[in-house]
Amino acid sequence: MEILDIGFIDKDFIKAVEQESGQEISRCYQCGNCTAGCPLSFSYDIPVHQIMRLIQVGQKEKVLRSHAIWLCATCETCTTRCPCEVDVARVMDTLRIMARREGMVSERGIRRFYDAFLESVKRHGRLFEVGLLLRYNLQRGRPFADADLAPKLLGKGKLHFLPDDIKGIDAVRGIFERITKKMGL
Repeated sequence: MEILDIGFIDKDFIKAVEQESGQEISRCYQCGNCTAGCPLSFSYDIPVHQIMRLIQVGQKEKVLRSHAIWLCATCETCTTRCPCEVDVARVMDTLRIMARREGMVSERGIRRFYDAFLESVKRHGRLFEVGLLLRYNLQRGRPFADADLAPKLLGKGKLHFLPDDIKGIDAVRGIFERITKKMGL
């Protein structure tokens, strides 16, 4: 069993996570159901239940620099399995936002994809797949990555070369502006 050297306990971090996520982190008693049910836990540097424990003991840097918060697919299996009714997926979302705000993003490729996805939704009100892939692949320096998938998707009508903006796009952009201002991004 590994002994956790907790050092400094950042109580402000604990309060911030609880306030921003709307979850009472202290309710988690480390049963491990979240980790046991997570389909991606094999790829995490820190298992989900240990992320929750690190939050409880105020280990801001360890949590926000973890790869796990960026690899989480937000499938909500953890939330569904939690006997304490903690919305663990919401906590993981909150941690990603906090990591961006603090400049502690550990997964650069995932951050690029995340940013490209959000930019697509901001511009069009929904995901424009071709634009997302082009932006993401250009940022990675691999402009033709995934190009072999296009003919199959085009043939099935699943991919469009031009975006289709939603009605009321200004309302969506207003949401992005409010969130950006509120979160300090």
